[in-house]
Amino acid sequence: MHRADTDSLTGGSREQAAIPFVLMRGGTSKAVFLWGWDLPDDAGLRDATILSLFGSPDRRQVDGLGGADLLTSKLAIIDSPSRADADLDYTFAQVSITEPVVDYDINCGNISAAVGAFAIDEGLVQAQAPITIVRIHNTNTGRLLIAEVPIDAGYAAVEGDCEVQGVPGTGAPIALDFRGTSGGITGALLPTGEAADILETAFGPVEATIMDLANLTVFFSADAVGMTGTEVPAQFDQERLDSIAAVKEAAAKLLGMAADGLTPVPALVGPPLDYTTFGTGEAVTAETIDLVARVVGGRPPVPHKAYPGTLAACTGVAALMEGTTVHAVARPPREGVIRIGHMSGVLPVRARVRRLGNTWSVEQAVYNRTARRLAQGTAYIRRTAIARQDNDR
Repeated sequence: MHRADTDSLTGGSREQAAIPFVLMRGGTSKAVFLWGWDLPDDAGLRDATILSLFGSPDRRQVDGLGGADLLTSKLAIIDSPSRADADLDYTFAQVSITEPVVDYDINCGNISAAVGAFAIDEGLVQAQAPITIVRIHNTNTGRLLIAEVPIDAGYAAVEGDCEVQGVPGTGAPIALDFRGTSGGITGALLPTGEAADILETAFGPVEATIMDLANLTVFFSADAVGMTGTEVPAQFDQERLDSIAAVKEAAAKLLGMAADGLTPVPALVGPPLDYTTFGTGEAVTAETIDLVARVVGGRPPVPHKAYPGTLAACTGVAALMEGTTVHAVARPPREGVIRIGHMSGVLPVRARVRRLGNTWSVEQAVYNRTARRLAQGTAYIRRTAIARQDNDR
């Protein structure tokens, strides 16, 4: 049940509305967690409330909870399950930093791990040591994903030896399995029916693989846009960003989708190469990875400083499928583990596929993330900001 308008948001004053929240880190991302029933039912008021909560649009998001970065301007909305085989509903939202837009056409794999921990700590799923299974219905894709959450004293464990490159220290490993998410957006793992297509862009033809697993993604060789796949953010100049956007827009057009959405997410891939990570400056050698990959996303589009978990699952599966642009550049995996060299380090994915004629099925698409609760409390939102943003929509 949703509240009807911002006047019924819990507590607050005549000038400010109050809303309870939890702040969680999942993998290399952070998100504000809200209960769905604490948000207005009207879509315009809901988005205006979220934008005000985050302090958007503003590059610093100084007047809200947003972290002024693609990785930290994220929202998880939690609701009671709407299907019998799930423990909860989870809606992901990417909140634009510089535009008054909240996007729901994408999921975040890093935050999905935090959803598993959140469900345990909030008592939505009874904790059973040593591992508790959480069945998450992601409403963005209409698919079920499975989180295996380690337990300590009745709560989601925090400490452990799992390292997520791009996150300081180590933590308890949460395994996420996206094998049941094929076709969540388009209805098919390979929406065009082909392992690769030629996309006609303003910069020339580009061979690409469009795959719908965990997130709808368009994979293409980095050299198609004059890159290697080892670049850091400063190397993504406007010309390169425009070239990448052109591939994304051509893929959307081929699928009959709007060109201005966040999906299909563009991912550049290339053969394993030596490079230096962004942030820490650590060396990654070609021998320790099976391919390099970079992602551009958000609104406006910017290079991802790590690698989205959902795209990791999709990349691992694509690497095993002959004929895809990912398979063409990847080193054959060892024991079904595909090591993705991304901007902040290495992300291993356990994948397994089966082929029957021209049909592929996904039997495993698993990676580990860590997560923990950072804060919880009450956020205050200016009612005038909500009204102004809603009127501008």
